[in-house]
Amino acid sequence: MTRRTDPGTAPAETSSALVVVSHGASARLRLEDGREVLARAPGRRLQYVCGDRVLAVRDPQHDQWLLQSVSPRTSLLQRTNARGQAEPVAANLTRLVVVVAPRPEPDLFLVDRYLAAAASAGIGCLLVMGKADLGFEPEAHAALAGLASVGCEALPCSAHTGAGLDALRERLALERVMLVGQSGVGKSSLLRALVPGADAAIGELMRDDSGRHTTSVSRLYDLPGGGALIDSPGVRDFAPAPEDLEPASLGFHEVERLAPGCRFANCRHMEEPGCAVRAGVAGGGMAARRYESYRRLRRLHNDLLERAGPRRR
Repeated sequence: MTRRTDPGTAPAETSSALVVVSHGASARLRLEDGREVLARAPGRRLQYVCGDRVLAVRDPQHDQWLLQSVSPRTSLLQRTNARGQAEPVAANLTRLVVVVAPRPEPDLFLVDRYLAAAASAGIGCLLVMGKADLGFEPEAHAALAGLASVGCEALPCSAHTGAGLDALRERLALERVMLVGQSGVGKSSLLRALVPGADAAIGELMRDDSGRHTTSVSRLYDLPGGGALIDSPGVRDFAPAPEDLEPASLGFHEVERLAPGCRFANCRHMEEPGCAVRAGVAGGGMAARRYESYRRLRRLHNDLLERAGPRRR
């Protein structure tokens, strides 16, 4: 698709495109014809992330591609940044793949926050118990396997031995997924196993507007069996964006299931009398560890809303 500029100049080429790498004001796009080009957003900065569909135009005068607009999204995964603001992470996902490993020891509260973010974004989740050949501690294994009761299947696999990889490939076929997890859990090894030839170094190098090399936040790869996978850097912590969370349950399925039995419709399930969620924990309807995770996220949620002030409320 092209459009004409002034007489005597080369036509301005336009194309719908997929954002395969995003970093600040720069992005790597895959055009309709399969070419990958660098692009930037002129003037006002568009909010775009890996996985977005965009409209881009090539400026023939300066021989560069410019982002024009972002297409409507089917889903958006967000997190809370260091300033307490919502920050988009990836768009148009169908599933979040949370990777854990025996070492480093699984941060179960971090896993719970990822699951809450997936629920809030309206996407599915899959827990990959990587490096399974090393063996999980029984308590951690039981806690992770127990997440199946809240709709997150746990799938053991090992990029080293190949165990479970075929099952993982089947789960990911035709989906658009994002790999997330702590640093050191083996996401790069999984990526190499799932996408032969993929460069799983810590991000892809690309030039920003000042010409310096920077490390990308994430990269989209095509899966051999169809679908796509977005790799992301490992993290120490993650928190869903407060405005994304359903106020009553914060994305915890057990809380959502038990909450209708609470005495008060606006129960926060912390210290309120007649709380069916706390009664459910005492009666085995919700794991005590998951409830503690809910309480931690509730306190963080309240703190972020307080810091943001009335505008965010």
